[in-house]
Amino acid sequence: MMDAKIEALIKEIRACTNCAENLPLGPRPIVSFSGKSKVLLVGQAPGTKVHETGVPWNDPSGDRLRAWLQVSRDEFYDTKNFAIAPMGFCYPGRGKSGDNPPRPECAPLWMERITASLTEVQMTILIGQYALNYFLGERRKKTLTETVKNWREYFPNFVVLPHPSPRNNIWLKKNEWFEKELVPELSGIVSEFLK
Repeated sequence: MMDAKIEALIKEIRACTNCAENLPLGPRPIVSFSGKSKVLLVGQAPGTKVHETGVPWNDPSGDRLRAWLQVSRDEFYDTKNFAIAPMGFCYPGRGKSGDNPPRPECAPLWMERITASLTEVQMTILIGQYALNYFLGERRKKTLTETVKNWREYFPNFVVLPHPSPRNNIWLKKNEWFEKELVPELSGIVSEFLK
């Protein structure tokens, strides 16, 4: 049985229309967590496929993320394992080179309440520049690449990752160390938390 406070918070988030006038497909907040979640995943914002299905990370980016974490879909969507709370809960629309950034109203409105309610979370995985900026602030390095290379500085509270989007294939090719070195360590760390 889900904790009543957490259930109420999820219901409140899913009913949010705070920035509805700025959302081309309208509000559909996508979030998934429980009071038992052990690892918090903080990404950017849902894409169109996630908006359509209402299932977080239900796209090629999610497939790659699950491969990096070495978890099945069942393990990934089990809220006893993972809490999923992006920087923006709704699809923000399309920009010149991909989707727009997460709406700026979202994280200040909800993130503190979510993290305060996730009392069992032992580690937060920050995915992409918006999550890194929000959670690390001044502790972040000059670039995403430098921040990810120095991930041990933020561990065990945080693990920092680039976004797993196919749009980042060029970054992954330029930074082969990431999938050769960090990803195997990451999957080992995650498997420890999910025992």
